[in-house]
Amino acid sequence: MKIEKVAQLARIRLTEEEKEYFERQFQSILSFVEQLQGVRTEGVEPYTPTFEETPMREDDPVRNFDPTLILKQAPDGEGNFFVVPRVVEY
Repeated sequence: MKIEKVAQLARIRLTEEEKEYFERQFQSILSFVEQLQGVRTEGVEPYTPTFEETPMREDDPVRNFDPTLILKQAPDGEGNFFVVPRVVEY
């Protein structure tokens, strides 16, 4: 697969230098996958971790919080709301 096709699918523009760089990386990854295909795995059981219980913490809901304190930690806010970049075009 050509790196231009991958870039098109990802909707990104690449310079010629970036194309060459990523092409080398892509070929290196594909070579490694080819090596893995040569590994003999007959009789090897797949690894499946066993969990008796998923480790979870107790949920301690907090009802009283100071919105101004929380919004101070955000990159951008307006009133009591977070301001985020638009991700959907109309």
